[in-house]
Amino acid sequence: MALDRSNPVPNDLSAFWMPFTANRQFKKTPRMFVSADGMYYKTADGRQVLDGTAGLWCCNAGHNRPRIVEAIRQQAGELDYAPAFQMGHPKAFELATRLRDMAPEPMEHVFFTNSGSESVETALKIAIAYQRAIGQGTRTRLIGRERGYHGVNFGGISVGGIVNNRKFFGSLLTGVDHLPHTHLPEKNAFTRGQPEHGADLADELERIVALHGPETVAAVIVEPMAGSTGVLMPPKGYLQRLREITRKHGILLIFDEVITGFGRLGSSFAAEHFDVMPDMITCAKGLTNGVIPMGAVLATREIHDAFMHGPEEAIELFHGYTYSGNPIASAAGLATLETYREEGLFERAAELAPYWEDAVHSLRDCPHVIDIRNMGLIAGIELEPIAGAPTKRAFSAFLQAYEKDVLIRTTGDIIALSPPLIIEKHHIDTLFGTLRDILKGLD
Repeated sequence: MALDRSNPVPNDLSAFWMPFTANRQFKKTPRMFVSADGMYYKTADGRQVLDGTAGLWCCNAGHNRPRIVEAIRQQAGELDYAPAFQMGHPKAFELATRLRDMAPEPMEHVFFTNSGSESVETALKIAIAYQRAIGQGTRTRLIGRERGYHGVNFGGISVGGIVNNRKFFGSLLTGVDHLPHTHLPEKNAFTRGQPEHGADLADELERIVALHGPETVAAVIVEPMAGSTGVLMPPKGYLQRLREITRKHGILLIFDEVITGFGRLGSSFAAEHFDVMPDMITCAKGLTNGVIPMGAVLATREIHDAFMHGPEEAIELFHGYTYSGNPIASAAGLATLETYREEGLFERAAELAPYWEDAVHSLRDCPHVIDIRNMGLIAGIELEPIAGAPTKRAFSAFLQAYEKDVLIRTTGDIIALSPPLIIEKHHIDTLFGTLRDILKGLD
């Protein structure tokens, strides 16, 4: 149906089945964004809403960035689409090179996807195929972690550990096990940065490997810092211990950096921030500043070269997507990486992190706050659930924040914040001042 330009809100919302949304509640009182610029969204009723979440952890350079907009416009008029199978176009190769150059040193090859979910599926398939390629075909098991989030495709929800993302969809993949999560509020509440307690939880990997036999395990996948489950930080020494155990047993280690990649912690990737190098890194979101769907898997030369055998005319990896390395997405990616570099946004995030941290922890004395966690330009504020009504308190905070012109994100009873890296101190003051007022009035 045609949109009435005098009223930017459609009068029929029924057709769109919205993702991860309380559809009935939303369609009774819709919240519509119609434009965005810099740190702000504009609503259908003309209000400016401060973006405290970089969209969905993805608009790291803010909104309506001229270099990115112009790159998309030019590319659409030059080459709109090119097949990715047995053909190529220059910008996909250029973007892969740029990604390789900014990634941690072991990462030398890039496989393009369309999203974080697809990047995870790709990395899991590469891991199993790699083990077969090197003569370890019995290694088919995958190990994730409780409360892990790795997208919404079957591989991702199988290795993931968020209950509602799993329980509705049958038996999922077989041969998957899970490490315990690292959330220890009784020991680590209100920690600034990495918590002191919990590195020993990585040793559970030894138990799982012993249970199944190391010769059956292909890969372990974890988020270096778990975002969508409620901002869970890795305890000091935890990631290092995972790397030691996986290397000892010939198991690949995959870091899911869909959220932590591209400056969120003040570095290109969390692998650099924590100085722990995995065998593969999955990314998306900030790769194109959220403007156009695109994801990638970064892999070591060892993994890539294991497939480069047999006749030269033979396909080495039977995997890919119609839109792998899409020309317009590639142009957006190149412009996004240049924007990050030109404006020093990763360094800016690192410089602002202490101010952000102090602002986050200033909410410690607010009603219902039972924990606060932060790192880089990320924060999690955990609220005490209402008895018998989990998620209701945080969702109420979300609705009130929107009415007060601030966008936050909630997961369970946790408020998650991850602003664009262009945020200024006065934006931080507004964000946390508004949250303080909301928390003081919450039931």
